Amino acid sequence: MIYQQVCQFFEHYDLLLTPTVALSPFPVEVSFPKEINGQPMTSYTDWFLLTYAITITGLPAISVPCGWTAEGLPVGLQIVGRRLDETTVLKAAAAFEAIAPWRDKRPPVE
Repeated sequence: MIYQQVCQFFEHYDLLLTPTVALSPFPVEVSFPKEINGQPMTSYTDWFLLTYAITITGLPAISVPCGWTAEGLPVGLQIVGRRLDETTVLKAAAAFEAIAPWRDKRPPVE
């Protein structure tokens, strides 16, 4: 079902851009978040459903850094392309990274 929906999307658009995950980075001691915006997470995979759902479609995708939270933690952007169109995905990622205003920034490490 998701594959058909994504294919319909790509009838009109060259790329799909989404956050890599639906929340800010969480402490390493936490196995997975129990909720996001008040919505309970029922399994480990719920919190990374944006990337998981694309993975099962078999479409080409890449995650690139795209910014920082107010706390200075990194945020990722997922770039997804049409079936067998890895070239467009890689070109988009390279173009986005070429403007990388965060290139010299590093997250705080405690």
